[in-house]
Amino acid sequence: MRRGRRIAVDVGDARIGVASCDPDGILATPVETVPGRDVPAAHRRLAGIVEEYEPIEVIVGLPRSLGGGEGPAAAKVREFVQVLARSVAPVPVRLVDERMTTVTASQGLRASGVKSRKGRSVIDQAAAVVILQNALESERASGNPPGEGVEVVA
Repeated sequence: MRRGRRIAVDVGDARIGVASCDPDGILATPVETVPGRDVPAAHRRLAGIVEEYEPIEVIVGLPRSLGGGEGPAAAKVREFVQVLARSVAPVPVRLVDERMTTVTASQGLRASGVKSRKGRSVIDQAAAVVILQNALESERASGNPPGEGVEVVA
């Protein structure tokens, strides 16, 4: 397992959840929810978070269908990630499968007593935590960085 902090991002149309982990990759915690409708402002805020936390990589959830295919939501995330990767370079950006992370996060919040209306503001952060925990577990199990690296296209 590589040592170093990671940042995870759950990209949504309205909100973008952000999570971080400790340098040993043991515990993922929520950071903030970035408004997602103003995309240039969202990219600036995410670049600011990366600058502040100094991660070894940024992990972004890629929404796939239950069958593993990619639809319009995945295409949007791939487009978003290209701009993000350019703005945070030389920090690498990786895409990881995020199937069921929002469902898992919602269930966890409900189980802890957070009401769905109040939970909207934290659900994206919780989903980013789940994405990051899954990525860390994948790296621990395989010894390889999780998901696929993003090649910056000029």
